[in-house]
Amino acid sequence: MPVHILDAMTREGFEEVVALHDRRSGLRAFLALHQTERGPAFGGIRRFRYGSEKSALLDCLRLSVAMSWKVALAGIAGGGGKAVVLDHPTLHLEQAYRHLGRCVERLGGRFYTGPDVGTGDRELAWVAAETRFAARPGPGRAGDLAGATMIGAFAGVRAALTRLDGAPDWPRRTIVIQGLGEVGSRLAQRLVEQGARVIATEVDERRAAAVAERLGIELAEPGSEYDLSCDVFAPCAMGGVLHDLTIRRLACRCVVGAANNILARSHHGDLLHERGILYVPDFVVNVGSVMRGAAYHLQGRAVPDAEIEERIGALVEEVLQRALSDGRPPALVAAEEAARRLRDGRRRTIKA
Repeated sequence: MPVHILDAMTREGFEEVVALHDRRSGLRAFLALHQTERGPAFGGIRRFRYGSEKSALLDCLRLSVAMSWKVALAGIAGGGGKAVVLDHPTLHLEQAYRHLGRCVERLGGRFYTGPDVGTGDRELAWVAAETRFAARPGPGRAGDLAGATMIGAFAGVRAALTRLDGAPDWPRRTIVIQGLGEVGSRLAQRLVEQGARVIATEVDERRAAAVAERLGIELAEPGSEYDLSCDVFAPCAMGGVLHDLTIRRLACRCVVGAANNILARSHHGDLLHERGILYVPDFVVNVGSVMRGAAYHLQGRAVPDAEIEERIGALVEEVLQRALSDGRPPALVAAEEAARRLRDGRRRTIKA
């Protein structure tokens, strides 16, 4: 099925979608700006082995919209964007990321970028060598971006358990984490420190073994995580993992994860609600790195961990309370609130 890009842009309110190619490095990428009317667009660079250009483009568009929702809910003066790089064996990484950095620089501050799947400190250093508009982790820069994402996920887990039972009661909890990357492994450590039982899956066997040995957590076979009885299922790897088949298998009480676009489609939030599984939307939970990056770029200040945890915890509680009062899925409530804030911001911009 073809992608009618202009129709999609009109339907979702996109401002700009760019296809990028660099013959020297082998770069093939998409960069999407969903909205910049309220301020610059924020979004990371995702590098992934996509099966087709269509799937890469659709991922870029969905991630851009989710970033706009995140930014709106977090009260940041900006919008959402995303860059997606189609990974392949002959891609020259440094040249590709440097070329992408030059493309970001040419946007003149309309797009601020940072880490995502496949893009870490090394890759961001290459981007930042070519543009002023890349959030590099580290002291004196944007700070610990992965740590900020973990803090939001932890705050979401705590708020969900409090909503279900009145208190987190960590020693009695079992949390299943999908993915032990930079964020998932840190979340596992934070939960272990609280006294929770942590079970994890990770496709990289070497990484899984190292994290399990260091933290003393249990490992399960990748793919089995949906069937494990637990209090919380926390997807912290790729998105789109909850769909018709996997939702039927879930044996958890709630879903709270740091991955982007955990739901394959928006109606899967309704299916979780129908099954009685509390879902905390990922675009509410994983906004910590954007809070930290935006404060660094727009205000020149470092956001303390405690502030990120407090702000995200309060936002999650607000969404869950409204969803409970209305008897509606939290994902729908959060999406409607984000859309409302974007509309209000757009109206204020037009009036000005």
